Amino acid sequence: MAITIDAPATLEPASPRPARDPRAIRRINGNRARINWWATALIAVCAITVLVPLYFAVVTALKTPDQLGGTGFELPTSFHWQNFVDAWTLTRFPQALVNTALITVGAVVLTLLTNSLVAYAIARNLHKPFFKGVYFYLLSAIFIPFPIIMLPVVKETALFGLDNQVGLILLYAVFGLSLNVFIYVAFIKSIPIELEEAAYTDGATTWRVYWQIIFPLLTPMNATVGILTCVWAWNDFILPLVVLSDPAARTLQLSQFVFQGQFNTNYSAAFASYLMAMAPLLIVYIFAQRWVISGVMRGSIK
Repeated sequence: MAITIDAPATLEPASPRPARDPRAIRRINGNRARINWWATALIAVCAITVLVPLYFAVVTALKTPDQLGGTGFELPTSFHWQNFVDAWTLTRFPQALVNTALITVGAVVLTLLTNSLVAYAIARNLHKPFFKGVYFYLLSAIFIPFPIIMLPVVKETALFGLDNQVGLILLYAVFGLSLNVFIYVAFIKSIPIELEEAAYTDGATTWRVYWQIIFPLLTPMNATVGILTCVWAWNDFILPLVVLSDPAARTLQLSQFVFQGQFNTNYSAAFASYLMAMAPLLIVYIFAQRWVISGVMRGSIK
């Protein structure tokens, strides 16, 4: 029996790749290298609006009162670091810093725990008339200016003995409820309700569903609400001014009011205190910016 072996089929050479049009290549490279000059100019203008006042504050804090003449943008002839020492002493900076930090941390924690819980109850029952009415009632509070309700708030806090740091923390959580509920509800409505139904099937309670399923999913919105509340509580001047009655509990913003007299103002020490009050919040942002930006970006993608 003869065995025949077929010869291997010859592979046809692959057709050569069509050459690209040089004009198309230049067009693609041009699109990649194209710069949006309008957006770049807008970003530059926004950066100038921040950097120019910051430069003015720094150079003013390093000058003596005799060097404050002119336009104010001239560099100091010699750095006067004594302004920071004066600001540290006159404002009792360590005590004021601790007071501000306690109020800010307390306001952020209480706001995240309570506002998100209220928003969850509203978002999952928005089809009911009562909860829909509560939702729009809270949204309407956004349009009420604080000076209108300032005097009643002062009288009520004094009547209930809340003219202290605890009362101030409660007010921050309550006054931020309107905007925070609006932010939370829109995000909670995008969370699939099937996750909660599966947990209910396994015997979980509503309280457990919220803390173990919903609240961890709210991390992006918690980052956004936490940032807004932190910046507001740290920089606020009006609420501590009208609520706090104990001079020992005053915040950094109230302590800086000592530089303004009836006939003159110590601008050098005042600007030094402004930089010192801004530094802790800036340091926190520098170390936490990765989590802050990632949380906000996840929220926008969601």
